[in-house]
Amino acid sequence: MLRHIFSRLIQSAVVLAVMSFVIYSLIGLMPGDPVDLMIAHTPGLTAEDQRRLRELHGLDQPLLGRYLAWAGNVLQGDLGYSRLQARPVLDALLPALGNSLILLVASLAVALAIALPLGVLAAMRPGSVFDTFVNMIAFAGISMPVFWLGLMLIVVFAVLLGWLPAGGVETIGGGGLADRALHLVLPVVTLAVAGTGQYVRHVRAAMIEILRQDHIRTAQAKGCSRRRIVMHHALRNAMIPVTTILALDIGAMFSGALITETVFAYPGMGKLIYDAVMGNDYNLALAGLLLATAMTLAGNLLADIAYAWLDPRISYR
Repeated sequence: MLRHIFSRLIQSAVVLAVMSFVIYSLIGLMPGDPVDLMIAHTPGLTAEDQRRLRELHGLDQPLLGRYLAWAGNVLQGDLGYSRLQARPVLDALLPALGNSLILLVASLAVALAIALPLGVLAAMRPGSVFDTFVNMIAFAGISMPVFWLGLMLIVVFAVLLGWLPAGGVETIGGGGLADRALHLVLPVVTLAVAGTGQYVRHVRAAMIEILRQDHIRTAQAKGCSRRRIVMHHALRNAMIPVTTILALDIGAMFSGALITETVFAYPGMGKLIYDAVMGNDYNLALAGLLLATAMTLAGNLLADIAYAWLDPRISYR
């Protein structure tokens, strides 16, 4: 296992290096650059000023030379300076990273806490009224637009009832841990509803397939209780495909919760990356996108480890 983890870490480093060049090239080929934006907001700049600004930011160099200079600085721990945030990139990333991790962990925990029991119970009674009801809920969660759900939650719980804040991270002036938790309720519910339907469908399908296999019938013939068969023999194997989907969702939710973060004015990584790309903030966009790539790779590595834990027959020797 350790050898496999070390091999995957090397592969991840190679992928990050390749992706850094691809992302840097794509951003570098976008029309306009930071100096063009400065010129647009400062029309009094002379041609000499423009030339000196491009030299200062290294924009007079070829694309490959600029990338190598940026990569050398990153290896030394210098991610550069964010023009939009007017502070070092690391200082801009850390608050957004913390907010996104809290949102990601909370929404995944809520989605799995609902999806696992519903999927298992539906699989134990396929074709029943309860199974049909669970399938309807799952299809509704999958089909419901995230932006519409977020807006409806704001209208009902923030505007009409006034129970919860409509957006943001905390009340101006700071309200403590309880206040931050209240601000998390609506965005977490929005993301959890979108994920619950998907996880319910996968858990149900995997459980139905596994409950029909020979080793389950053998356990029944030996007199094992229904609870033991479901929890110890079936659910553990059914979690393997769910783990795959979960690993893929980690990277997608980390960088792709843009709609939810925009609706609730939540300052997370999705909105930060979007603003950086649209504002041609090279350093911030590169760091954010590479961090999202690293989260996806980390999720897949954790999935590999979880496979071996869930099924002892899986070996990476």
